[in-house]
Amino acid sequence: MNNFLPHFVAKAVFQTLEDLSSPRSLAISILARNGEWAQLASMQVDPRHYLSAESFWVDSQATSLLRKLPSLPAMKPEDRIEKAITSFFECERACLRSNIALAPHLSQCLTTPVQRRAHIILMKARKMAKAILGSVPTIIDGKFGPGSTFGDRGSLVTVPDKMSSDPCYTAEAWNWLVPWTGTLWATAVCHNGRAPKRVRGNRFTTVPKDAMKDRGIAIEPSINLFYQLGLGRVLKKRLLGAGIDLANGQTIHRSLARKASVDGSLCTLDLSNASDTVCKNLVELLLPSDWFAALSELRSPFTLVNGNWIYLDKFSSMGNGFTFELETLIFLCLAASCGGTIGRDVFCFGDDIICPTETSKDVIAILTYCGMSVNESKSFVDGPFRESCGGDFFKGADVRPFFMKESPCEPQQVITLMNGLRRSFSGYRWFMAARAWRTLLSGLPSDIRKCRGPSDLGDIVIHDIRDFWQTRQKNSIRYVKAYTPVRHLPVRLSGFSDPVILALSTYEPSPRFLEDNARIAQRDIVGGYHTKWVAYS
Repeated sequence: MNNFLPHFVAKAVFQTLEDLSSPRSLAISILARNGEWAQLASMQVDPRHYLSAESFWVDSQATSLLRKLPSLPAMKPEDRIEKAITSFFECERACLRSNIALAPHLSQCLTTPVQRRAHIILMKARKMAKAILGSVPTIIDGKFGPGSTFGDRGSLVTVPDKMSSDPCYTAEAWNWLVPWTGTLWATAVCHNGRAPKRVRGNRFTTVPKDAMKDRGIAIEPSINLFYQLGLGRVLKKRLLGAGIDLANGQTIHRSLARKASVDGSLCTLDLSNASDTVCKNLVELLLPSDWFAALSELRSPFTLVNGNWIYLDKFSSMGNGFTFELETLIFLCLAASCGGTIGRDVFCFGDDIICPTETSKDVIAILTYCGMSVNESKSFVDGPFRESCGGDFFKGADVRPFFMKESPCEPQQVITLMNGLRRSFSGYRWFMAARAWRTLLSGLPSDIRKCRGPSDLGDIVIHDIRDFWQTRQKNSIRYVKAYTPVRHLPVRLSGFSDPVILALSTYEPSPRFLEDNARIAQRDIVGGYHTKWVAYS
């Protein structure tokens, strides 16, 4: 294990597995010592086979500790990418079948009893979607995203970089060039002697998901994405009006999952490849015509995969600025059309669905009819376990395991690992992680080892009891010694034109300007870490 984990981290991992002291944890330890990474990464644990929360948590923690570590040599990186590409084409074939199956509902040519029964539910869902959405706003305020676009990649993805390059759009989005020409972004583009470029669609890429596979995403053209994010913001606001608060959705879902694990009143459903299996005909069937037209104009009809343009049968993929809000709306309306009340016992957060247990069979049936695949290993209708939005509960007890999601080769990564163990092994479970925690602590440099503080400060301190905090007082303010990030060398604004700098203040309401507005900090790019006294009173 030392070839992808530092020696002291590998030692702590084995100590954790040994101190969990269950047949499953010892089996995981043996697999790790013998380098059976593929077998280790593919192991699962089913809560239906357990009678107590504690016995399930022990086995779940042992199984999950290394399973999502991308650097685990269970599969070659190129094989993970190939697996993601294969999944992309499988989802496209599934969407084609769904488009064919749902076409009779658009033409009202329903010939079988199954189609007629499904049509009743689909029309109820459409009515709900119309009530939630209302009409499309006449003015859509666009928004820049934090990452890459079709034409902007690498480190050149700050807002001024995007306003200085050639913006891209799809042929179907040409209507949106009219409002775009009235923006300061368009003024900056014109001043720089550039012009919008038409492209056929988005481009496919992958990001690490776990040791066995990568996740496929699509990078959208910049003008499309600008207005996709604007429409996504409108969808989010309309959902809030219906009782679905996406800003706090994860907290709400976890609370409901905890309650449902005790009384069994609600079930939690999860879908496989949810965004990649929402076909075009389903969106047209459920959404009002004006909303379908607006979203269709901004979606990408093609994806560039390995140099080839692929026509899409899905409506939108992850990377599109409104996909998350759109799939939330669609799954919410489909679930509520089978029974229950939105915002009371029917909730959705992306593809995490919560609905009344008594309607679960109908919900699963209509989702399957529409081309979705319910993930049986992560969906729970009966029994004492529920899972939703990163919350795992067994008869009301929190049994969420800790996942190592990066190889801790730097001090800040080791601190994240230590704090993760502290959270997962809290209370009476601490004796099973104390030995490993001390091993990790001993592997840190002595000055960083002293950066201990409260959990409120996050991973800039090592979480520990108050007796071990490093503090000092100044002007009645208490400071805690922390290991904090130093932002990457910021982008100098002197390299951009005056119209770009003017537009920046419009599209970035609170830009992180440095040195009298001479430079702007890049997003989420860290150049290093250092110890620092942080106020905590």
